Amino acid sequence: MSYLLDANSYIQAKNSHYRMNFCPGFWDWLDSSFQLGHLSSISMVYKELVEYGDELSSWAKQRQIQFDSIDDKDTQETFGRIAEYVMAMKLPTDPEKMRFLEGADPWLIAKASTTGKTIVTHEVLAPDNSKKIKIPNICKAFKVNYITSFDLLDTLQAKLVMARI
Repeated sequence: MSYLLDANSYIQAKNSHYRMNFCPGFWDWLDSSFQLGHLSSISMVYKELVEYGDELSSWAKQRQIQFDSIDDKDTQETFGRIAEYVMAMKLPTDPEKMRFLEGADPWLIAKASTTGKTIVTHEVLAPDNSKKIKIPNICKAFKVNYITSFDLLDTLQAKLVMARI
């Protein structure tokens, strides 16, 4: 099975549990998992990551190959269906719908839908009356699987071993 990482999987890792300075093993594991064909993301996530100009941006710029194109016909058509679905939702408001559609999330879902990959995200299913659109809700509607980063580490049996000093 292969996985597509949401931007928040990278960002939360960098900001919290797997900071780049004290947990380089996590980032090495991402690289090796990409090499094995287990992980990737999409070009829209790449654009989100590089805009910050921080250490994660630098890391991503050196790995642009790890971010799949969304230019294929199937992904484009599926994005169109996702956009129609989102715009037909009773809630949330139109500005929130537009915010969602302008970002990487619907493209990530479209790519996962067309490739059979599972999305890796820290977002959780939101109630139907939510003012925000969340990846799991759209995944559910389009029958796309999703898991958290922690579930991914378990599933792929990652071993981040502390080095002895």
